Amino acid sequence: MRLELTRRGDYAVRAAVALADAGEHRLSAATIAGRMRIPPSFVTQVMADLSRAGVVTAALGRGGGYRLAKPSQEISLLDAVQAAEPARSRTCVLRGSPCDLDGVCAVHDTFIRGEDAVLNVLGETTLRDIVQRRRQRIRASRR
Repeated sequence: MRLELTRRGDYAVRAAVALADAGEHRLSAATIAGRMRIPPSFVTQVMADLSRAGVVTAALGRGGGYRLAKPSQEISLLDAVQAAEPARSRTCVLRGSPCDLDGVCAVHDTFIRGEDAVLNVLGETTLRDIVQRRRQRIRASRR
């Protein structure tokens, strides 16, 4: 089984990682698109999602662009995902609709606990953690 994001969620995570990697420097939408292989038509939409969620700030004009609204160690991967992903409803995993009218199905609580565990891991993982892992992998691949 795999956790899958929508394309928009994927791009939001990539953009947030690019900004975390840039530190205090602002990045243009074009730079983010190029570095993270995000179609330029999606970047402004995703950046608007991240901005509305308080993950990034935007500045217009010369020297403008995007940067993280807080230090990368204060922004979780979950923050970036939730900025762009639609809220997940707690529907039956077996039917994709509400469980029985009388209550929940036999597996409902188990799957909810599993989903909560995934959300906890995403919430505990910061953008700084991701950037550090990414840099370690790049250094290791150069050896």
